[in-house]
Amino acid sequence: MGGLDILWAGWRRAYVEGLAEPPDGCLFCLLPTQPDAEALILRRGRHAFAVLNRFPYVTGHLMVGPLRHVAELADLTGPERGEIWELLVAAQEAVDRSLAPDAYNMGANLGRVAGAGVPAHLHFHLVPRWSGDTNFMSVIGGTRVLPEDLEDTLARLRAVFPD
Repeated sequence: MGGLDILWAGWRRAYVEGLAEPPDGCLFCLLPTQPDAEALILRRGRHAFAVLNRFPYVTGHLMVGPLRHVAELADLTGPERGEIWELLVAAQEAVDRSLAPDAYNMGANLGRVAGAGVPAHLHFHLVPRWSGDTNFMSVIGGTRVLPEDLEDTLARLRAVFPD
């Protein structure tokens, strides 16, 4: 085709179709009811859990949130706050050991206007970054290029996730 490379991103169909019909109920309340491998859960705690993002910006993009349905930081209990932070630290250690990124973006989108896809259930994103990764494909091509399948990333991170 005249030197044009075609890059398939089949996972985008599920994402786009999912935008039209969100799951019944809260995603972050539903995920813990599923088996870990199916839900891409890395670690469950007593008050919080860590999960790979099914539609990641980059390999290793994960989220940490409370098990309890809560939208506001101020509504978290002390044990929830502590366990969320512990899981974020453990997740960063696991990503460091298995993927060796150069830096991270970490934060929460509080409210729909701030970009929260699930504003009623607080969660934090941990997004690894690599030098030279400009993400031009997302900007120009509307496609994300991930070098690894989600199940492979899940296995790699679980193998080194600190206790």
